Amino acid sequence: MKEEKIIVPANGYLMLFIFLILFFGPIASAIITESGEFLLLLPIAIIIAPGFIMVQPNGSRVLLLFGKYIGTVKKNGFYWVNPFYTKKKISLRARNFDSERLKVNDKLGNPVMISTILVWRVQNTYKAAFDVDIYENFVRVQTDAAVRKLASMYPYDNFADEGHDEDITLRSSVNEVSNALEKEIEERLAIAGIEVLEARIGYLAYAQEIANAMLKRQQATAIVAARHKIVEGAVSMVEMALEELGKKQIVDLDEERKAAMVSNLMVILCGDKDASPVLNTGTLNH
Repeated sequence: MKEEKIIVPANGYLMLFIFLILFFGPIASAIITESGEFLLLLPIAIIIAPGFIMVQPNGSRVLLLFGKYIGTVKKNGFYWVNPFYTKKKISLRARNFDSERLKVNDKLGNPVMISTILVWRVQNTYKAAFDVDIYENFVRVQTDAAVRKLASMYPYDNFADEGHDEDITLRSSVNEVSNALEKEIEERLAIAGIEVLEARIGYLAYAQEIANAMLKRQQATAIVAARHKIVEGAVSMVEMALEELGKKQIVDLDEERKAAMVSNLMVILCGDKDASPVLNTGTLNH
């Protein structure tokens, strides 16, 4: 027997009625008849008593007889089984597991702190009970191993300026990374009969020793990108200004004056601070 076997034991209420008759009947008969012969039935009632089991919703009982697997009771209710059975309780309810924050290296070798939130439940009670030692500990260890492997497969973020332009990253590709993590954990936990309901990254950040440096790098990248947009807009505005001035013949500018005008407009449009205008009351040359 290497697979789960579902069984439905005898009705517990019927056996409870028989137990009460065998337990209280001899006592009452002994008192009435003042004879101890009826008390010989008491050991039978005592032997019957350990056979009662109660299975709650989303619970199960794995039954063994002297080391031999008999079957699993998954249907909730009150039952009676062989008193010599070993009855192991295994919950079938969904459970949450929030792993510890692990320091791992991403695909580019940067140290990151990462943790995962796993929702799982036992699907195959035979594998959970007999194919692994302690299935709860097995879930914890294998989840940590899967997270370490996942982190090494993807970079934390894109670094296009350094030639590292990845389609999937730990920070931005949440759905893709979660699906890959769920698949990896599910493959590892299949041996224990565990079903993975959901796996998500719970915490993700650079390790403390490089967090400040990476923050400055992100800020610098954002500043460069913003400057790039500002320059593009400024060039477009200067081009439009020169075109409108020439089209409406407001002023006739030679190349030198156009260059001066372009320089002044670029300084004004691209500067960090507000410009201080200077009024020219003379000619264009002064």
